[in-house]
Amino acid sequence: MSIAFVFPGQGAQTIGMGRALADAYPAAKSVFDEVDDALGEDLSGLIWDGDIGTLTLTENAQPALMATSMAALRALEAEGISFDDLAFVAGHSLGEYSALAAAGTFTISDAARLLRTRGLAMQRAVPVGKGAMAAVLGLDFETVTDVAQQAAQGQVCQVANANDPAQNVVSGDKDAVERATVLAKEAGAKRALLLPVSAPFHCALMAPAAEKMAEALGQVEMKAPRVPLVANVRAEAVSDPEEIKKLLVEQVTGQVRWKSSVEWMAAQGVTSFWEIGAGKALTGMIRRIAKEAETRNIGTADDIKAALEG
Repeated sequence: MSIAFVFPGQGAQTIGMGRALADAYPAAKSVFDEVDDALGEDLSGLIWDGDIGTLTLTENAQPALMATSMAALRALEAEGISFDDLAFVAGHSLGEYSALAAAGTFTISDAARLLRTRGLAMQRAVPVGKGAMAAVLGLDFETVTDVAQQAAQGQVCQVANANDPAQNVVSGDKDAVERATVLAKEAGAKRALLLPVSAPFHCALMAPAAEKMAEALGQVEMKAPRVPLVANVRAEAVSDPEEIKKLLVEQVTGQVRWKSSVEWMAAQGVTSFWEIGAGKALTGMIRRIAKEAETRNIGTADDIKAALEG
């Protein structure tokens, strides 16, 4: 069996995530301590006992989700499950940083600081209310791409996430995205709805954030990952640190090609996908993309117990 570990993106955050793992595994607790130290604040307190609105702020959600994923991974490793038989790592948007921390390209501290910078930069790139994102369900990628192009009308409107065969997300100027939801419904979409996000991620409007990330990444030591990364914008494996750095910058304005990434891994022989961290969003997508593959969620102590028994 060939296994890939995949790491979730923004939207998976919940109050209390990772707490039971930290209570059960000292190695998991040390991850949250390290992230708190790196950021100079009690982020773990916010994650476990805070307000969901504050946790959902982009600059908080991004390092918090990475910390939860790494805590789950450290708990797995404490039980003797290692990278030895792993084929690839991949992550959805910010999850790419979690994947790279897991693979040793970044330290956990550097990943936390980079994600804080990324979250703030993405939030500040576009004035509140100017941008929007919308999920389109029930149309294929090509149709949604056509819809976005028609809706643009001189503004920015592009496919930000190609998630699975019938789930795509458009991003850009709010007026254009709203036009896209109308056109998508006219084209036969089951649903086309604006998402409760604070900025239009993964589109050309994020160019100022991409510049910030190029600067931040240039100041961080990056090692070759011990397992190849399947990059969001390329949907194939990369291992060279300089190439990874370039793709992480491109990712800020570029498309998250999740469907293509999963298809590529399956074509390389991956038969099992383990979602490491909070939520089950990626598992649902993978089941619609690679229907023959086994999937597992690793977010709780019970999940780890089930993995060990399996």
